[in-house]
Amino acid sequence: MDEIEPLQQPEGDPISVLKEFTAARIGIGRTGTSIPLKQSLAFKLAHAHARDAVYSELDMDKLSDELQQFDLPVLQLHSQAAYREQYLQRPDLGRQLSEESISQLTDQPTKGIDIVIIIADGLSATAVNSNAVALLKVLTPQLQAAGLKLAPICLVKQGRVAIADDVGMYLNAKLSLILIGERPGLSSADSMGAYLTFNPQPGLTDESRNCISNIRPHGLHFKPAAKKIFYLIQEAFKRKLSGVGLKDNAGLLSEP
Repeated sequence: MDEIEPLQQPEGDPISVLKEFTAARIGIGRTGTSIPLKQSLAFKLAHAHARDAVYSELDMDKLSDELQQFDLPVLQLHSQAAYREQYLQRPDLGRQLSEESISQLTDQPTKGIDIVIIIADGLSATAVNSNAVALLKVLTPQLQAAGLKLAPICLVKQGRVAIADDVGMYLNAKLSLILIGERPGLSSADSMGAYLTFNPQPGLTDESRNCISNIRPHGLHFKPAAKKIFYLIQEAFKRKLSGVGLKDNAGLLSEP
């Protein structure tokens, strides 16, 4: 058996090899008792990007145009949070639809709907503006090929995860899937999450949902994310549940 050659460490920076595997701030060095100026400025820039992401706006018109390729109606909705500062200070308002949005949904046909897809800004509209359509390009054909009937795609401004329960109930959908901007980190201001809930109803809490996190080009890429979401949706319909009772065992299927 050939001996494994030891990993060659570059001179002067013994952990630079590890930086290839993470965007986290490691090995930033120091200048005296402080960090180097370059790293300090990079931190401030990343913090500015994160703050900008929190206050970014959902591009409703652009998303509506891009979503036309799926041949599904697109509804533009709003939560009860009237503006961004109120959304950040009153999470409860971001979980509920406005009266006008409820009226829009009650005018929609609801017979036989299996899945409603919701796209909400969450804490980073930047994330969904950049990633939602790219994910749906992979996922939507799989859902349609499986014979699942999709409701109109719902765009929700100032929305939080639980608003998918309201949308799902009013459209009488068997399952809701919300794509939403996650809380931006200092290396991931564009991270999108996907939450699915079987039998969505107002009042459900997080143990009733399944989450797939960090969907973005430099995190969980669109094809593996869509594969994981589709697997969980299939299992949710098969088992008639979601949340803590539904495990992601997709990786075990190929094991002997």
